Amino acid sequence: MNRVELADFLRARRARVTPADVGLPAGGTRRTPGLRRQEVAQLAGMSIDYYIRLEQGRGPHPSKQVVNALARALLLNQDERAHLFHLTGQPLDRPRIREDVPDSLLHLIAFLEDVPAYVLDARYDIRAWNPMAGALMGGLDSTSPGERNVIRWVFMSPEIAEHLGDEEKSRFARGSVADLRAAAGRHPGDRRIQALVAELLALSPAFAELWSRHEVQVRREQRKRVVHPVVGAIDVICQVMQVPDRDDLRLVLYTAEPGSPSHRALRELRRQTLSS
Repeated sequence: MNRVELADFLRARRARVTPADVGLPAGGTRRTPGLRRQEVAQLAGMSIDYYIRLEQGRGPHPSKQVVNALARALLLNQDERAHLFHLTGQPLDRPRIREDVPDSLLHLIAFLEDVPAYVLDARYDIRAWNPMAGALMGGLDSTSPGERNVIRWVFMSPEIAEHLGDEEKSRFARGSVADLRAAAGRHPGDRRIQALVAELLALSPAFAELWSRHEVQVRREQRKRVVHPVVGAIDVICQVMQVPDRDDLRLVLYTAEPGSPSHRALRELRRQTLSS
């Protein structure tokens, strides 16, 4: 149980919920945004003293019933509820992170000849990719494993703005930090995730500001624009799929609307990949 992270998360989520959201009267002047501690305790059916101890990082180990009650009181979504369970040490089948990529997954991305595809782990390290992903993202073959970290690129690489654009970078950065926090909750003992977070907190004020929000959101399908130096802007549908029985690995695919300019750009990229 991570008492410090749990306390921070509860305070951040409490500040987000207004009395009107949960059917309570505003009740005069409020010194802080969101619900009062007493209101959360009332909504969750627990004593105010018990809840205060949780927010102060000195509470007991809450039961599943208490965690579920807190999730309801704070209006947590599915990802935030799962994160709360991870922080309290309640079992949501926490698998061990393994370093291998299954051969079946390597074969799959190899057969996807027209689609940029890569394997991403919980730390945002790119662990495997096909030629189309290498052509679209650039530089994967010439970098060491430790340098193939997507979230480090977002906050530490000045070239990423040219690849994604400022607005796209901002949206992707916020989603990535929320997803990384969810991963840190699922794998509290993973020292490489902890080291990455510590590094970025020390070196990137932008990362530190987003991390302090305690936002949690598991990355799924999204749309984004990628700017390639040769074929130009490509509006891709980024499909993120969990690898069965591997909570630490995800398969990422970039597709485009059939017949669209972006689809034609991907086909041109494929042609150039074959001729190089």
